[in-house]
Amino acid sequence: MNVTISVAAVTFVVTVVLVWTKRVGVGTALIVWLSGLTAASTGLAGPVNSFLNAVVTAVSSH
Repeated sequence: MNVTISVAAVTFVVTVVLVWTKRVGVGTALIVWLSGLTAASTGLAGPVNSFLNAVVTAVSSH
């Protein structure tokens, strides 16, 4: 029997565990979660990529 789990769901669970065990802060967890949505190529991948590109452009121009 094959069991498939969404990459986005796995990333979410890992992120929650990391925040709960205080290994990462909320900001870092948000970045990990957004990266997971991008890696999973969900429907949110396009807007997430645009947002991350805008953030990188803003940071690199200052």
